Amino acid sequence: MSKINKPNSEWKKILDELTYKVTREAYTETPFSGKYLNEKSKGLYNCVCCGNTLFSSNTKFDSGSGWPSFYEPINNEKILNKDDFSHGMKRTEVTCSQCESHLGHVFEDGPKPSGLRYCLNSVSLIFKKDSE
Repeated sequence: MSKINKPNSEWKKILDELTYKVTREAYTETPFSGKYLNEKSKGLYNCVCCGNTLFSSNTKFDSGSGWPSFYEPINNEKILNKDDFSHGMKRTEVTCSQCESHLGHVFEDGPKPSGLRYCLNSVSLIFKKDSE
């Protein structure tokens, strides 16, 4: 898997404003507004910027947080975790390992087997149903 390095000026040309703000500037979409929050179909969630396959619907759960949540990625090599000290908090940011797009954050209050909750922005993702 090769890294994708584009200047922000190039990302701005290909992404809509909200997607750019979330994926390139670590903005967070409004809770309960994302198109994948209530998605129940079987399939795979991919990075909106580069298509990297990140999460499976098999690990998606309703966290009540207002964002799509998963208890584990397809493969730990598909994501990067980074310390995030913004907004006066210590959190762990989750980004795509291929293009470093901001996806959301991971918390240690998820269900078994991992105990993790990957809380992601819908605009950071593209969902592909198993039938597609």
